Amino acid sequence: MRPRRPPDLLLDIALVGFALADTWVNVGVGDPPATACALVGALALALRRRLPLTTFVLALPTALVTDAVVAPMAALYSLSSLSRRRLLLAGCALTYAVIDFLPWPWSSMDAAELGQTNNLFHLSYTLATAAAPVFLGQLVQARRELSLRLTDISEAREQERLLTAQSVLAKERAQLAREMHDVVSHQVSLIAVQAGALQVGSQDAETREAAATIRRLSVQTLDELRHMVSVLRASGSRPTELTPQPSLADLQRLVDASGIEAKLETDLPEELPPPVQRAVYRTVQEALTNVRKHAPGATATVRVHHRDGALHTTVTNTAPTRRAFALPSAHHGLVGLAQRAELLGGTVTSGPTAQGGYELCLELPVEWNG
Repeated sequence: MRPRRPPDLLLDIALVGFALADTWVNVGVGDPPATACALVGALALALRRRLPLTTFVLALPTALVTDAVVAPMAALYSLSSLSRRRLLLAGCALTYAVIDFLPWPWSSMDAAELGQTNNLFHLSYTLATAAAPVFLGQLVQARRELSLRLTDISEAREQERLLTAQSVLAKERAQLAREMHDVVSHQVSLIAVQAGALQVGSQDAETREAAATIRRLSVQTLDELRHMVSVLRASGSRPTELTPQPSLADLQRLVDASGIEAKLETDLPEELPPPVQRAVYRTVQEALTNVRKHAPGATATVRVHHRDGALHTTVTNTAPTRRAFALPSAHHGLVGLAQRAELLGGTVTSGPTAQGGYELCLELPVEWNG
């Protein structure tokens, strides 16, 4: 675990104390002006975070009249770590170097002595000493900015991860909604229709009562299921491709178990792409479910064939011979079929026939090798 930094207040107090100790060691008690300058420079470090330039200006006389260096160098470092003005920093460093190099009082300066080799080395050393806190401050500033950038990048990646997870969850909800409608609703609708037929056709009172109970519970289950599907669809995104479950090989079993008189006419091979096979299966399933619900007593014909570079699936039913029982419906079936067909580049059309029945057609573009 990364160690915690001490609070800024404690660091400032420690730095002021260190500067005061430097003043006590390097400034003579018999020089009140120099002592005052050193004390002002040391105490000014308390302002270095809020007023770094002012702190440097207040600490600068310390380098001029005393040998104490903690206050002006700390002030120069603080200014460098908080400012992005490179020219200002260069000017402050040069000013500090010149003031530290020149003797005090200035009246004692000798031009000949300033040109000596030892003094030139001293000037170079002073310039390097002034540049050190500037470079260190700039390095700390760059590290701080880099840390903030890395934090922003981490937050952005975390947000992206959350959005990706939400997107995956939304797609799974849409897929679950479709599967609930296509599979569970299909079976419950069949139970309700069969129970209704048993209720009408049975002569035994107990059987009719039991059939009525089954039908009522089935209708309630359908109603709750439709509500759940609506919630899932509202929170989901575009429908995703389903896992490979049904295929053309399952069509005959679907027709036989539909609970209505229906026949299947197809001459297609089973080597079609799995998404196309599932689309055909779900279309036939939805159409037969609608026939049971809305056209009692009707017969149906399922035709699946290839023509003009496209796969055509047509489910046609005759007119109903009995009154249809009212079952709850959210009208998502045809919408889901249209969405599935659109994903595959096809279309779904439906409408009544001239004979009083109904017809649903699915057209999908496929590559034909037969």
